[in-house]
Amino acid sequence: MRIALYPGTFDPITLGHIDIIRRAARMVDRLVIGVAINRDKGPLFSLEERVALIEAECVQLAEETGVEIAVHPFENLLIDCARDVGAQTIVRGLRAVSDFEYEFQMVGMNRQLDDSIETVFLMAEATHQAIASKLVKEIARLDGDVSKFVTPAVNEVLIERFARKQRPE
Repeated sequence: MRIALYPGTFDPITLGHIDIIRRAARMVDRLVIGVAINRDKGPLFSLEERVALIEAECVQLAEETGVEIAVHPFENLLIDCARDVGAQTIVRGLRAVSDFEYEFQMVGMNRQLDDSIETVFLMAEATHQAIASKLVKEIARLDGDVSKFVTPAVNEVLIERFARKQRPE
């Protein structure tokens, strides 16, 4: 069975992430979405909220592709997470050259830790190359329209989250 791990913080999941998930699912029998617990990033959404959003978005993708898509939170090394889920491949999405520089270093380190696990890069579709969760959150926080960057369900959650933060106590 070909198993791949697509890791990230997904805070929140965007159309760019969904594009990579859809395309990665075509290459494997099982795709695990690794949701990083990264306390340093100070996520907008809790781990439980991020997992729930991803699971909801992946139901239709799993049906479309016929591939099992699972969501797996992790707080250990990426390479250890890949081992934990039985992945032979790590999938990473690239938007720009700046992403590649960081990812290049990560691949080198991961290969030193376990050279049996390959990393595959998928370039974001041109329509999704500018989408970054950090920018989506900033636009939403400032009451901008992020509907071009996220699914309707994620858009609603963002609107609610920032409306709640702006209400007087």
